[in-house]
Amino acid sequence: MGCMRMVVVAVAVLCTLGFPVSCADLSTTYYDITCPLLYSIVYGVINNAYLTDPLIGASLIRLHFHDCFVQGCDASVLLKNSATIESEQDAIPNINSIRGLDVVNNIKTAVENSCPETVSCADILAIAAEVGSVLGGGPSWSVLLGRRDSLTANRSLANLNLPAPSSTLDQLQQSFAVQGLNTTDLVALSGAHTFGRAHCSLFSNRLHNFNDTESPDPTLNSTYLATLSEICPLDATEDNLANLDLTTPDKFDNKYYSNLQNHNGLLQSDKELFSTSGADTIHLVNSFSSDQSVFFDNFAVSMTKMGSISVLTGDEGEIRLQCNLVNEDSSGLVGVASKDRKEKVVAKSK
Repeated sequence: MGCMRMVVVAVAVLCTLGFPVSCADLSTTYYDITCPLLYSIVYGVINNAYLTDPLIGASLIRLHFHDCFVQGCDASVLLKNSATIESEQDAIPNINSIRGLDVVNNIKTAVENSCPETVSCADILAIAAEVGSVLGGGPSWSVLLGRRDSLTANRSLANLNLPAPSSTLDQLQQSFAVQGLNTTDLVALSGAHTFGRAHCSLFSNRLHNFNDTESPDPTLNSTYLATLSEICPLDATEDNLANLDLTTPDKFDNKYYSNLQNHNGLLQSDKELFSTSGADTIHLVNSFSSDQSVFFDNFAVSMTKMGSISVLTGDEGEIRLQCNLVNEDSSGLVGVASKDRKEKVVAKSK
């Protein structure tokens, strides 16, 4: 069964089962009349960024994930600090970590030039995640559209809801269940770690002091341990970056799962999927590792489910004029694109 058909079937099932998505308002054809060139505009901006930053695809998928897991897919993660907003960008899982904000703002500028006051930032994030997958060699799917943008952000909820890289399998499953996502969604969406990078601080305990034992994680492949220890030495003065996928670090494929089978998962939350004895995730890892098309189909379905979490539709929220500000705060400002914060791309990470 092809990816597109899988998504159509999944959407029908979600609507039937009462998944938290407004099926009457979200549609793959939502902007066909009001902004017919929307996908081409988004693709063009991201493709241009991808030429100099091969990490951007992974960053945009992660940005969409970090948005949806906090009060729904409403672009709240894009809001910067203001008199009324405590930005989610300063939550522990996001600070000095999320990337792609400038690219999203550039997309919004281009979209506003073509279709003023029409397309939400939440929908831009959803499309950008799909484009990020495609540019990395991953699956494509028809993105449901029609979301509205939030008027608020919730930093404390970001700290509570976003899974930590040190999460146990039970914690991961609970975190996903809160969002209406199941174990298959957990394993499929974790596959986004097939490309991108992670700071040493997120996994160095596995190399040097696992569970306060002053020893490495015994489940780590010894060769992989040696490689990571060179990148992230015990006395490191800088928070270096390591590839999430040591095999094909810039390509969206199913090698992430074969890495897990060989005990080459980078983060604790990665290795939990295969190294937890008796876990119901193991057969999914094996399945996705043995057949890339099965992984791609499931990833597309799970991204559609995730992208439908607690969306605002109809008259709820607003269509922001600038993605980093609610409209009340953006009145009188000229231009849509702005630099929220410097996003440095470390030369080593390319």
